Amino acid sequence: MQIDILPSSREAGIHAALAGAERIRAALAEKGRAAVILATGASQFDMLAELVTLPGIDWKRVDLFHLDEYVGISETHKASFVGYLKKRFLEKMGPVGSFTFIHGDQADVQAEIARINAAIADTPIDVAFVGIGENGHLAFNDPPADFDIDVPYLEVTLDEKCRQQQAGEGWFANMEAVPKKAISMSIRQIMKSKTIICTVPDGRKAEAVARVIEGPVSNRVPASILQQHGQALLFLDTDSASLLDREKLEHRQVML
Repeated sequence: MQIDILPSSREAGIHAALAGAERIRAALAEKGRAAVILATGASQFDMLAELVTLPGIDWKRVDLFHLDEYVGISETHKASFVGYLKKRFLEKMGPVGSFTFIHGDQADVQAEIARINAAIADTPIDVAFVGIGENGHLAFNDPPADFDIDVPYLEVTLDEKCRQQQAGEGWFANMEAVPKKAISMSIRQIMKSKTIICTVPDGRKAEAVARVIEGPVSNRVPASILQQHGQALLFLDTDSASLLDREKLEHRQVML
């Protein structure tokens, strides 16, 4: 795990985008095609804003997936991650190779999961852009997360702290409006990615960041599993890194 601590959320996002773009270009040069997972949420605003400006990526040769989606909302809802990615990525990028969206408003949730599982099943992922939740979740794998399930996507139940975060960030009018279920990429599927770019700004995430980096690997802190990935790059700002023990960080690969 490599940890980069930048002065601001904007700089953390820029550095994350640059690192991800470099690896996408490398995959395109090596294989002629790349597969990328895109995350959503407030933590990804700056990263995506930078990523869409970077040159040298032929997005028509990139196949895209996204991490998760609420069950029961359409893409026109302001909290929809499909709508988020169309607005903040696709509308700015133009044509891409493919984009496998999760449609959370489908009547048959298990049929939708089967469809997206089939779409990603034989696709090696080159770069996964992810974040970390206030409860330490990775995608919508809330604690205690299932580290063993081997399907790419699954239906999950959102815990109270996760739902409070979504309401607190303004995606929903109140916590009662936040769906209780979501379709999420599994922990094992995320960990199969060749490179994981994890962008985590904001002081609200400081406690989770400290537990992810300094604590033991535990399904009670799902993103702590990133400690076991050799190409996991964490981009923090000074606020999200504020509770880290700098002396302990000296024993890790850290850029301050």
